[in-house]
Amino acid sequence: MSTVAQQWLTNTRAVMDRIEQTQMGNIRKAAEIMADTIQAERWVHTFGCGHATIPIEDMYPRIGGFVGFHPMCELPLTFFTRIVGEGGVHQFVFLERVEGYGVQIMKGYNFDPRDTMWIFSHSGINNVNIDVALESKKRGMKVIAYGSAAAAKGKQTRHSSGKTIFDIADLVVDTCAPIGDSCVPLKNHQDKVGPVSTMAFVTCVWMTVCTVAEILADRGVKLYINPSHNVPGDTTAKERLDAALAEYKRRIAGV
Repeated sequence: MSTVAQQWLTNTRAVMDRIEQTQMGNIRKAAEIMADTIQAERWVHTFGCGHATIPIEDMYPRIGGFVGFHPMCELPLTFFTRIVGEGGVHQFVFLERVEGYGVQIMKGYNFDPRDTMWIFSHSGINNVNIDVALESKKRGMKVIAYGSAAAAKGKQTRHSSGKTIFDIADLVVDTCAPIGDSCVPLKNHQDKVGPVSTMAFVTCVWMTVCTVAEILADRGVKLYINPSHNVPGDTTAKERLDAALAEYKRRIAGV
């Protein structure tokens, strides 16, 4: 293995160790809030921009995920794989900083005070995320924010409220990702390679979602889990998947 590859792996393990050492209590608290929401047959809405949509897309629908999480993936804030031209990176960077855009996004859904808004943001300072957090609070929802304390430290919000999402949230989980995200220096280059925030986000997501599942199972709540339908000998996987998607369809009506 190359020295650079080993360094990235070492740094990533260190981030995961810090999450385990410092964030287990807040992850449990977040899971309890989410479990209350899902038990009431309401929604944990998930929101982020750019690479912070990856943990949302990894959460549901996918194998091992379960009904109760509603991904709010806004296409102009997520789909910039053309890089340049239509729907490119320049447009995305501009849009996530436009104050008021998040207000318009929130108008497209029906929310309930029993819902929870779960927001992912590495730095917590961009306007769309802050709009969504403020609008969620106005609607009586709990707001949970996952992001990097190191990345947020000393930064000024871009929002006229003077707040970051970490100021607004009822509960914050620190992903423990480093301030610049990338963590491996490269010879003859100013910028580092090897970002770790996505790995940190996904680690925190599955620690949280698994804890939500544990809490609900202990309460006797039936979970509609998406199964793998590629396991030899499992003859009912398709039926279980159909049941999970039917339950999602039933609950999402009106949202």
